[in-house]
Amino acid sequence: MTDLERRAGIFAALADQTRLRIVDLLTLGDLSSSEIGTTLDLRSNLIAHHLGVLESAQIITRARSEFDRRRSYIGLRPEVFDTLAPPSFTPPRRVLFVCTANSARSQLAEVIWRDVSPVAVASAGTRPAEAVNPEATAAAARHGLAIDSDHHPRHLDDVRTDGDLVITVCDDAHERLRDSDDLHWSVRDPARIGTAAAFDATFDALVHRIRTFSSRLVAA
Repeated sequence: MTDLERRAGIFAALADQTRLRIVDLLTLGDLSSSEIGTTLDLRSNLIAHHLGVLESAQIITRARSEFDRRRSYIGLRPEVFDTLAPPSFTPPRRVLFVCTANSARSQLAEVIWRDVSPVAVASAGTRPAEAVNPEATAAAARHGLAIDSDHHPRHLDDVRTDGDLVITVCDDAHERLRDSDDLHWSVRDPARIGTAAAFDATFDALVHRIRTFSSRLVAA
């Protein structure tokens, strides 16, 4: 398939208003099919049909939840962002990244966000660990960023304030919060593998998400 054919396939798939609405949702975060159905008030058979078309056009990917293996999350392929022009929106007062332990993914997201955006940022966990994962600290350092040595994991209830835009960066946190977060990014847990390469891959995934999202923030 040529690049022109692929682009034509993407635009053909997006010619349907429902599929375009689904993609608009996915430009912000990953969702399960049931979450898409609830948000758009669509029956499961219609959701399955539209997701099938988007998958055939190589617009979306599916990833099994690391927490509840019965659930899958749908996300956009990274390169699709280059062909879409979603609307911008007003920056929040603060961005709050949340994962389970607040020891790796949310900590990395916090330092990356601070490096690329002037919007305030914090991180927290639903079940905080005792300390930041040293591999996360090392991964940040390899990319020229620093997780403060005195920055210990904190519980969401102790950090969250009114006006925060809560972005969960792990499936466990998203599912435990029962959709009380604002956005969900289904980022793989590098601690499950534990290698430097795994943490670097997570760092790169977060950089892509954060740069794409922060570029859409436009002051009112």
